[in-house]
Amino acid sequence: MKALLKHRETQLVAVILAMVGLIALRFPSFVAPASLGNVFNDTSILIILALGQMTVILTKCVDLSTAATLALSGMVAAMLNNLYPDLPVLLLVVVAILTGVLAGAINGLLVWRLDIPPIVVTLGTMTIYRGIIFLISDGKWINAHEMTDAFKAVPRADFLGIPVLSWMALSVTAIMAVLLRRLATGRAFYAVGGNPHAAVYTGIDVGYTRFLSFVLSGALSGLAGYLWIARYAVAYVDIALGFELDVVAACVIGGISIAGGIGTVFGAVLGSLFLGTIKNALPVINISPFWQLAISGSVIILAVAFNARAERRKGRVILKKAEVVA
Repeated sequence: MKALLKHRETQLVAVILAMVGLIALRFPSFVAPASLGNVFNDTSILIILALGQMTVILTKCVDLSTAATLALSGMVAAMLNNLYPDLPVLLLVVVAILTGVLAGAINGLLVWRLDIPPIVVTLGTMTIYRGIIFLISDGKWINAHEMTDAFKAVPRADFLGIPVLSWMALSVTAIMAVLLRRLATGRAFYAVGGNPHAAVYTGIDVGYTRFLSFVLSGALSGLAGYLWIARYAVAYVDIALGFELDVVAACVIGGISIAGGIGTVFGAVLGSLFLGTIKNALPVINISPFWQLAISGSVIILAVAFNARAERRKGRVILKKAEVVA
């Protein structure tokens, strides 16, 4: 299985490099270091969200409220910054993360304690969180001139020549790699998604593990909420509307199985970079927005089909052959 995953990731790297190479034939400036750095920076928020979504999918669930959680967390941070401009930015970041944690905990509790299907829960909370944004903001926008310079500066600043936003994505990637590969909680995510019944016999609380995955997804969505609002310097109800589909797509393209238990951090990052490259490249070669959506959708379908084919159990094939012989 590890060899299969590595093979999938190698293929994805090859596809990304080939795609960049083809674009470079027409627009050589696209492969300039600064341009490629901008592509990664533009994809950083998607990477952060995909890594959070990955933990949920590993447990055989899905979180469709990530974009709504992002919007809610970002709006809360922006409103506090507007009302209390002297509050430290670090405190506002913590508030945004805690808002995401609360939103994720609500999702997790509904899935864990009430045993409601995750897709139903998160479809509902996705709408609820958007409604809460409207209620607390009265439907009004918070624009750049209503935010402090310090609030907007963090994701736009550079450190060692690399944008802080990119450093955030790299840091989250490193932390998630350690969590999933080295810590018991990360291994529990895989165990619950791979075989929840067997996980119970090993002493893993399946419901609580899924709850933790939703909390983690919410926390990263909260962080992404601050980064999104501060970078684009605007907050309103429909921020990142529909972005949850890109997040799920990044995971699926990166080889994270929607059936749970299979996937790597590297795969989630590659899936995000694949989408990020497409979204940055298609406008450069004058592809209309409508075709961009069609191409992105086609890629998602192909990725799901590839995953389903790769995950087929040999035992089923043997059984089919046995039936034919009989």
